[in-house]
Parts: sequence; C-alpha cells; structure tokens
Amino acid sequence: MNGTELTAADLGRWQMRAGIAGGVALGLCGIGAAADPAQLWRSYLVGYLFWFGITLGCFALLMLHHMVGGGWGAVIRRLLESGTRTLPLMAVALLPVLLNLPSLYVWARPDALAHDPALEHKTFYLNVPFFLARTAFYFAVWLGLSHLLNKASALQDREGMAAGRGRLQTLSAPGLLLYGFTASFASVDWVMSLEPHWFSTIYGVIFMVGGALSTLAFVIVALLLMGDRKPISDTLKPSHFHDLGTLMFAFVMLWAYTCFSQFLIIWAGNIPEETPWYLRRFHGGWGWIAWGLVGFHFALPFLLLLVREYKRRVRVLAMVAGGMLLMRLVDLFWVVAPAFHENHLQVHWLDLAAPVGVGGIWIAYFLAQLRKRPLAPLEGSL
Repeated sequence: MNGTELTAADLGRWQMRAGIAGGVALGLCGIGAAADPAQLWRSYLVGYLFWFGITLGCFALLMLHHMVGGGWGAVIRRLLESGTRTLPLMAVALLPVLLNLPSLYVWARPDALAHDPALEHKTFYLNVPFFLARTAFYFAVWLGLSHLLNKASALQDREGMAAGRGRLQTLSAPGLLLYGFTASFASVDWVMSLEPHWFSTIYGVIFMVGGALSTLAFVIVALLLMGDRKPISDTLKPSHFHDLGTLMFAFVMLWAYTCFSQFLIIWAGNIPEETPWYLRRFHGGWGWIAWGLVGFHFALPFLLLLVREYKRRVRVLAMVAGGMLLMRLVDLFWVVAPAFHENHLQVHWLDLAAPVGVGGIWIAYFLAQLRKRPLAPLEGSL
C-alpha cells in the first residue's frame, strides 16, 4: 500500500471524467433517437435497469450489514451509503421510460387491448395510472428508508458508534422486508410486464439477487481503484477481499439456483403461456447468449471463486468482478431485448451507448455523494 491520500480533489477529477463520458454517450443516444426512437427507449431501459440494480443492491447490502455486522460491510459502508443516495437521480432517470410507456409496454396501448381479451382481463393491474402510482410508492419507500439510514449514520459520525447502532438495526429489519416487497413488484412492473402474457413467481427474487451480485462486483472494483490510498488503505486487509469474494461466490450460486429453478419448473410444466418466454431466448441467435451466461455468469466465476488464493489476490478478484459486471449487463439484455426482437438476435449500437450514458451520470453522482462523508470506516466497526 502506498502512502498517498485519496482526496476530495481526486474524487472530483474522477467525477468530472465520468460525467463527461456519460454526457457524450447520452448525446450520441440523442442522435440515435432521431433515426430510431423506439430502439433508444429499449436500450435505455436495459441501461437503466443495470445501474438501478446496483443502486438497490447498495440499499440491500447496507441493511444486511447493519443486521449482521462484519468487517466486509465496514470497509464498503461508505460506498454503499453513497449508492443509496443516488436514488433521487434514479427517480429522475426513470422519467423518460414513464413518458414513453406505449413504446415499451404493449398493455399501455389501447389498440392492443382491443384485440387481446387475455390482456384486457389484466387491465385492473396493468394500466397506466396504477403503474405510475405504484412506481411513486416504491420510490417513496426507498427514499424514506435511505434518508433515515443515512441520517443515523451521520449521527454516528458526530457522536460515536453507540449513538446510532440501535437505530440502524431497528430500521434495517423492517427495511429489508419492505425492500423485498417493493423490489419484487418493481421487477414485475418494469420488466416482466414487457411480456404480459408470461409470469413467474420467482422473478422478483432473481432480480434482487442479480442486483446484489452486481453491487458486490462494483464495490470490489471500486476498492481496487481506491484501496491503495489513505485513509482506506489504513483499514483494508486481504481478509476483507476474501470475505467479499466469498459473499460474491454465494450470490453467484444463488443466482444460478434461482434461474435454473425457474427454467426447470417452466420446462417441466410445459404450459403454453409459460414456455414461449424461453423458446424466444433459445432460438434465432439468442441461445448463444444463454449459453454464454451459463459459462461466464456462473461456471467460470464459480470455479475461480472456489480458490481461496484468488479471493485474497485483489487484482484477480477485481478481474472476476469486472467480468461479472459485464455479464450482468448481458443478462439484462438477454431478458429484455427478446421482448422486442423475438425472431432473431439484434444488437444495436445504442445497446452500448445507453448503458454507458446512464452509467457515466450515475458514477458522477455517486462520486459526488462519496465526497460528502469521510471515506474511512468508522472506528470500532471493523
């Protein structure tokens, strides 16, 4: 570890670079919208879901840490708290989706309802006013809990560890329950309803596990970039990376288990309303992505994270985490895009530009939040 210090000026430079990259990418998206506006919103939805998954993952892992403790959570606590404070940005970033519901969701088109009795039967739930009301409720819950958690953390900074510990635990217990409820329904509303004739009772769990996994990968990469600079280097140890690698290994297995459980139940049931969802994703080139997810989202990281030495070698673990972030984006693309291109695989340049644009702005806002609090873990929390 070197002795240089990570200052607010350093974070400010990274923030500016991320903001410029995001702004340029979004500018390119604006140009692409002139040629194909429908494709822009499809690509934007994938990019939004990827970064929103990290935001909610920060929220969940932060509350989990407050419940169970441990050094793994203490060293990433400031990163997680900063991630939760990006929720206002994500609320604003969802507005383009909400303003273009008919271009994304078939149930939001009156002409489609008129020719689909099965879809018309679901209008009591899938209608625009109720959809917007549910979305507002989800963000009200998340923003409220985030505010309370960060307020209690600030109290600890002023008055010591004992001051807010009980309050954080008291908030986190019901907060995790509310998170599970709201995140599950949000995944159904925003993603599963893209194909409203299909349904899965485990879909929300898959969405939450994927978000937690991408969050772990993100904070591991962030620690690689920041961990050799003071004050983080004063407390960061190889055992912390080992713990984070072990936790990521557990979420890799949980993601594979939930995804395979969904596939197995639908395959065994062989119900006409359920099987087309997978048929679309295993034909016309989409099957290559499916097998790529099996290999690089599960098998390869599973084997690498089995090795104890790899979890303690920062660069190796960060490479695995970086690959996991890429595969999470591919996974979301595989889930969302076939709803619009079911006949054959189509990859548009906006599918890359939109996630980079949203991500650049998100990282810039995240770094702005990170600058507001001390970077070092709280004394006595390791």
